[in-house]
Amino acid sequence: MPPEKPQWKELYQEVVTSGLCTGCAGCVVACPYDVLGYDSEGATYRPFHVDEEGGPQDCTHGQRGCTLCTRACPRFRSWESELDTFLFGRSRTDEEVYGVSEDVLLARASDPELVERGQDGGLVSAILIYALEHDVIDAALVSTLDGDASGWKAVPGVARNRAEVLAAAGSRYTYSANTLAYSEAIAGGAERIGLVGMSCQASVPAAMAARKAGKVARRFALSIGLLCSKTFDDALFPELLEARYGIGREDIAKINIKGVLQIWTRDGSYHEVPLKEAHAWTREGCKACPDFAAEHADISTGGIGAFPDWTLTVVRTTRGRELLAAMLANGAIETRSAQEDPGAIALMARLSRVSRRRWPAGADPAPGRLALSPS
Repeated sequence: MPPEKPQWKELYQEVVTSGLCTGCAGCVVACPYDVLGYDSEGATYRPFHVDEEGGPQDCTHGQRGCTLCTRACPRFRSWESELDTFLFGRSRTDEEVYGVSEDVLLARASDPELVERGQDGGLVSAILIYALEHDVIDAALVSTLDGDASGWKAVPGVARNRAEVLAAAGSRYTYSANTLAYSEAIAGGAERIGLVGMSCQASVPAAMAARKAGKVARRFALSIGLLCSKTFDDALFPELLEARYGIGREDIAKINIKGVLQIWTRDGSYHEVPLKEAHAWTREGCKACPDFAAEHADISTGGIGAFPDWTLTVVRTTRGRELLAAMLANGAIETRSAQEDPGAIALMARLSRVSRRRWPAGADPAPGRLALSPS
């Protein structure tokens, strides 16, 4: 029988070392004793426990009853049904393969600068700027680019104003555990925090809230999820892009994926790399992830579909709906019906089903039950 108060030992065995861990770092952020670290070197992207407090597999604080790491993990035990019930008051139906939603639409920023500098119409940048300037959040956890000579390397960062949002705009496609910027945001005085992250990270605030993970859970005021089928190991840059195509990471200006890996370089050149060539560099933490559509975010966003510079947008919670409604009334965004691009909705459903097929048969069955459901 599982222990009544599962702690790090159970999380380590059932998630961290079982193949279920996505590297979202929710457990690290929630730990009140600073005994969990995070290994982002090479292709690891996983939490670890310091030796001084029980060693890799156990935790002295867990032995005394601390369970916060398991409460923060969006892959621990019956996570999907728990989060569905907490956010939406029910489990999803078999038809809701990409999760429960209030609305699906196409949206983009009204500000031309955000459209130009952001990704797929600048919607996420517009949401963050509006939320920061209209007293919704104090800071946002985002990915930004490392400022050293290594060039195009994604790292967690904090955005507190328009300039910092724009500096972080764009997609990276290598992994950045944006939740790890939480301590920097708190040190800067933030009490209401927004999180932008891939599907696994976007579930962290909901997991924390559903399982009452303390003060950290209460500080997350907005979760924006990015539709994501996978990210790549950082080795993609030297071993594929530079070695095979001569594209140095320091020369990259922008990356996107539209059936191929699209790369714009600082000299104005454009390059396409077949996506199948990049599969060998798929990050280990993505290989069992069943969540393509950021199913527990307030708002899920992705640049799929027929219309460039428009974002397919899934409004999931009342908080997300009210925020987008206020932005539309303010003129900060433009929207159109997603029915104008039925192919985008169909693609989201198909990719969601493909992702669900990754979920291991020996884990909680809920995430895998929709993998073979009819379209």
